Amino acid sequence: MDLLLRNAVLLGTDHPVDVLVAGGTVAAIGADLPAPDGEHEVEDLGGRLVTPPLVEPHIHLDAVLTVGQPRQNETGSLFEGIAVWAERVKTLTPDDVAARAREVMTWQLAWGVQSVRSHVDVCDPDLRALAGLKQVREEFAGLVDLQLVAFPQQGVYGFAGGADLMRRAVEEGCDVVGGIPHYELTREDGVASVQYVFDLAQEYDRLIDIHCDETDDDHARFVEVMAAETIKRGMTGRVTASHTTAMGSYNAAYAYRLVNNIKRAGLHMVTNPLDNSVLQGRFDVGPVRRGQTRVKELVAAGLNVAIGHDSVMDPWYPLGVGDPLQSAFVMAHYGQMSGASELEYLLEMVTTNPAKALGVDSGGIRVGGPADLVVFDAPTATDAVRRISPRWLVMRGGEVVARTAPATTTVTTPAGTREVTFLRP
Repeated sequence: MDLLLRNAVLLGTDHPVDVLVAGGTVAAIGADLPAPDGEHEVEDLGGRLVTPPLVEPHIHLDAVLTVGQPRQNETGSLFEGIAVWAERVKTLTPDDVAARAREVMTWQLAWGVQSVRSHVDVCDPDLRALAGLKQVREEFAGLVDLQLVAFPQQGVYGFAGGADLMRRAVEEGCDVVGGIPHYELTREDGVASVQYVFDLAQEYDRLIDIHCDETDDDHARFVEVMAAETIKRGMTGRVTASHTTAMGSYNAAYAYRLVNNIKRAGLHMVTNPLDNSVLQGRFDVGPVRRGQTRVKELVAAGLNVAIGHDSVMDPWYPLGVGDPLQSAFVMAHYGQMSGASELEYLLEMVTTNPAKALGVDSGGIRVGGPADLVVFDAPTATDAVRRISPRWLVMRGGEVVARTAPATTTVTTPAGTREVTFLRP
């Protein structure tokens, strides 16, 4: 059935328009569109913000909802988290992984997420996590597009048989090849692991997404290796560097040169403010570093920078509900992106920017484009971020797949009882 959405405020605009959805596509956009002939529905959005689908470019679905299993991370540190996960991974089964991932992907869909890239630990001779996530990928096909990254949590060369397991994971269905060079035993092994990832990706025609320099150590400099390999192999647009938190500790001269080489390579960059705001800077006694990459400099250089959630209730991050807008809210503070244009840009960093990194539709809401969209219970991008607003409605292929009825708050004062919306009158 055709659906006419009236009074929609599209991202990047400040005036309401009507959006006609027909046959799974956006048929028309304009002011006061006439109702279509035949059977149809009309929904007045009342000036609410409408954006393209949210995209999750970096999460570990195999680990979600394992917080406290088999024990709590009492220090909250990266290193204790790794130790706890090493214990929990021994009890993984495909069904266990699928059940937890299925739950969180349902949460993500409620928030308007329609494309997800999940790293999956392949340091397991039985590839149990991969089997579970492949099952979920099939279940959600056509509703949420799930990309799986072959991720060597213990290293390509630091884990016995790691290289062979990576190849098997790609052959058995991983869409993307990952790595973790700063976790390898030596600098030389780290460089070799990056080169192996590129070799494997070229051999099997896969995208690349590497956990790179996720450390406070300013001697961790593997993103330069990624940029060099991308340039030499002509793989611009196919490579993503995730985390790169060490970049925040580099000296200014080196960082300037590096940013220019990243730009030359055309790397996609993913920052994960939720996890890295609590995991980095653990050796600092004051001032404590923020532990993030140079987001503003990368954006100013014209690079594609996206925001990832990374974890949902796992040994590294005990919080989260799978909502990219929470990550964007933290980024506004953590990255000092509180300027007027920056606050609006945060919405692009969880929609069109990560879509480019994943290679999925990033054209936004347009006539002839897919009727995949998200309606926020907020009139502007800034209000959506400020209030971490619920998603009023989520559409995929012209079908409503999620709705949220936001809570109503009333307050009684000497002046009487009235509703409070937390919006400026």
